[in-house]
Amino acid sequence: QFGARKVYAIEPDEAIQVAREMAAANGFSDRVEFFQDVSTRVDLPEQADVIVSDLRGLLPLFGRHLPSITDARRRFLAPGGRLIPRRDTLWAAVVQAPDLYCRHVDPWDDNGYGLDMQAARRLAVNTYHGGPVTPGHLLVEPKCWATLDYTTVESPDVGAPVSWVMERAGTVHGLILWFDTTLADGVGFSNAPGAPELCYGIAFFPLSQPVRVVAGDTVTVVLRAKLLGGEYIWCWDTRVLDGGDSGRTKAQFEQSSFFEFPISAGRLQKWAADHVPKLNQEGEVDEFILSRIDSSTALGEIARRVLDRFPARFADWRDALGRVTKITDEYGL
Repeated sequence: QFGARKVYAIEPDEAIQVAREMAAANGFSDRVEFFQDVSTRVDLPEQADVIVSDLRGLLPLFGRHLPSITDARRRFLAPGGRLIPRRDTLWAAVVQAPDLYCRHVDPWDDNGYGLDMQAARRLAVNTYHGGPVTPGHLLVEPKCWATLDYTTVESPDVGAPVSWVMERAGTVHGLILWFDTTLADGVGFSNAPGAPELCYGIAFFPLSQPVRVVAGDTVTVVLRAKLLGGEYIWCWDTRVLDGGDSGRTKAQFEQSSFFEFPISAGRLQKWAADHVPKLNQEGEVDEFILSRIDSSTALGEIARRVLDRFPARFADWRDALGRVTKITDEYGL
């Protein structure tokens, strides 16, 4: 409707079929070409003048958002082209939020039966949570933690300290993080506390323990986000100084979302660089299926061979066919 000669739409999910149907229903099938895949595996026939994307989760630092944008900018964007959004600015503030803290942590402190549930509590305080935050929760003025300029960003990792001198007394329960976006000059939106509710949210990073502060105390949080594989690991190291005096520490915590998942010692050993792995039965099944994908054998025949090779693993031919289609859907053409 706004004059685009051609639109290339990229989406890995089956929801792309809905977009195809809507394009056809509105007479745009000849101008919109669809690619069902992740963008980093797509090659376009030409570069684009505008790239519109939204791969965020609760925050812009989510999954492979930044690597995907960086790749698209390099390969898909024509010289002088525009990215929408252009940038995201992430803001941080410490909050007094007993309601949020109690919702996630209190069940492990006071379970009513006198049980020691500290193992679960450690998971809760090393996990960031989404939740409703109002301006009244803030103990300080927000500070900019990071700016993601999509026209130049290269690294998916972000880290920086933020520090405040308290101007009033209160109890610090954690740190919150949100973002403002710039879509184009003079156009954007925010999911800050008090702003209209959006599909995004505000991230709440709880402290290991609430800390009582008074005017003059200094709160410093070193917040880091590092992409490992396809997931971010968040670390937030907090130090509260009595009256800002570096010699008098009221509280100090080191927390990380690495600890939000219970991981056995055996599994950690399997991740070591010197570990020598071998395939389990599930790996052997997948390897067998992949070796039979030869551009000439039908799925039903592959399933029959899988059932013959692993009769104790599959209930029947249909069960084996389900596994074959799952593998070919991921790796086949």
